[in-house]
Amino acid sequence: MNLDHIKRVYLLGIGGIGMSGLARYFKHLGCDVQGYDKTETELTRALVQEGIQVIYQDDVALLPTVYQQPSAETLLIFTPAIPKDLKLKAYFLERDFTLYKRSEVLGIISASRFTIAVAGTHGKTTTSTMIAHILKDSGYDCSAFLGGISSNYNSNVLYGANNVVVVEADEYDRSFLTLHPNIAVVTSADPDHLDIYGDERHLIESFELFLQRVVPGGLSIVKKGLPFSGDIAYAKDEVCDAYARHIRVEEGVFYFDYVAGKTEIQAIPLGIPGFHNVENAVAAITVALQLGIAVEKIKSALVSFRGAKRRFEYIVKTPAHVYIDDYAHHPEELRAFLTSVKKLYPTKKLTVVFQPHLYSRTRDFGDGFAEVLELADELLLMDIYPARELPIEGITSSWLLNKMAIGSKQLVSPDDVLRIVKQNAPELVVTIGAGDIDKLVKPLKEILENA
Repeated sequence: MNLDHIKRVYLLGIGGIGMSGLARYFKHLGCDVQGYDKTETELTRALVQEGIQVIYQDDVALLPTVYQQPSAETLLIFTPAIPKDLKLKAYFLERDFTLYKRSEVLGIISASRFTIAVAGTHGKTTTSTMIAHILKDSGYDCSAFLGGISSNYNSNVLYGANNVVVVEADEYDRSFLTLHPNIAVVTSADPDHLDIYGDERHLIESFELFLQRVVPGGLSIVKKGLPFSGDIAYAKDEVCDAYARHIRVEEGVFYFDYVAGKTEIQAIPLGIPGFHNVENAVAAITVALQLGIAVEKIKSALVSFRGAKRRFEYIVKTPAHVYIDDYAHHPEELRAFLTSVKKLYPTKKLTVVFQPHLYSRTRDFGDGFAEVLELADELLLMDIYPARELPIEGITSSWLLNKMAIGSKQLVSPDDVLRIVKQNAPELVVTIGAGDIDKLVKPLKEILENA
């Protein structure tokens, strides 16, 4: 497929973070861009404001005439997350349209570019966003397709004048196997997406295949301790090819020293908090040094880095109240996040609002979730967000709650969360999850700002 000939793009599942990035990219190229999604969200509303038409009914009658017949100038993109019985998808297939997965299109876009691809079951969004920011802020420049909204640029897609592209490489549905990276980073490979892979062995195998797709003469940068290795191993507080040491918190800011062979960068202040983000920064610094970016420019960029939306995002930060929102939805992500929060605020009572994501993930990691959620002083546990799944018998939030030995815990609805926070005005509250828990962010912000 030659993207230079494309004039129109239709996206099924346009409201997804990856799909919306492609929508913005093709709009930026001057194409007519439209799409469908099940639910109106803040992101789809933003797309509409940018001139992208979005429908929310699975109704073929709402398709513009120009999208009703195949054309070499029309590109159809879908995400595997859409329902298999979607009428719009069936309509296109019946008329012999060629439908491309988001990952296939991303592979085509990046094929002719110097590609930096960041993969991992967690950490990939922050790390790829951090790399892109260093390249932008230093003047090296890049384009980027990110799995979150960059707080520095308020977008999930960045446009550069050079041939370099930073891509978040998604392991879900083996999507990252469409890429041919010049530099590949793997941040983690904890068991996840077992509804797709079946078992951990097949997940690990997919990461190994991803690393095999690095182009000849390319480079792989892999977190130390994973079941596979790369050209460079990185870590925090563990000596290897590139690592962080002397990690400390001073006046609410994380500092660390970076060491790689004879290279040492001392007292780096990180613009976002978290032990896990120090580790992400080690990977990002390693990439930047490989590109020849000056140490002082790297350090300056990390100071100004503001992270990605819903990744350790401060919503309220006053002397009376701290409210942080995070996308964590795997036990190890929760552990990294909550451990860092408690390090920053050791004397404050921690109220955790958590929405489990997927019945299968809750089932597979129930004990892990229970263990890490016991870090909370008070737990407000919401119902499981089903996403693409049907319920699994016996797997409920009540089942998960019963696994926890924590003094203050309860099952709650979204309205309950707002009521409890309004009544108690907690000094330190976090919302965590990958479902629709983000709908609570604005009302909770209003409550705590006026408490």
